[in-house]
Amino acid sequence: MIITRCATTEDAGLLAELGARTFSDTFAADNTAEDMAAYLAACFSREKQAAELADPRSVFLIAEAEDKSAGYAHLLAGQWPREITGSRPIEIVRLYSAHEWIGKGVGSALMTACLDAARNRGADSVWLGVWENNVRAQAFYRKWGFVEVGTHVFMLGSDAKTDLVMQRTL
Repeated sequence: MIITRCATTEDAGLLAELGARTFSDTFAADNTAEDMAAYLAACFSREKQAAELADPRSVFLIAEAEDKSAGYAHLLAGQWPREITGSRPIEIVRLYSAHEWIGKGVGSALMTACLDAARNRGADSVWLGVWENNVRAQAFYRKWGFVEVGTHVFMLGSDAKTDLVMQRTL
């Protein structure tokens, strides 16, 4: 059984470790060690996670299965690209499943929790960026009703990647 819960400030270390591990597991093979190290250091330190947890525009959701952390999601209200419609969109900044839990319902549990959290915050749409070469993730988001509305640049270290911008109306 997979449960989701809202993260607390005490989860900063867990989010730093889980975020760095899942990101690395997913993208290390497609990037240089230097770019990965720079990105992981910039985005997944305990201090960075604590700051993001403290941001009132953020919501963090942790998925747990068999008494283990199996994945997490981060939503952020605020700015959005011009392609996004709606007057109150919220971004899914991250939706990560630990490698050993991919295909076992963690992503679906997190997406359900994300959509519920977005509605509870009064959002009228949800958007995200997904790497153009991450076909598996794109298929997952399409299954959940997301459609491509544009592209943007995602910097991974010194490497500019193209992300598809996808949106779903609530």
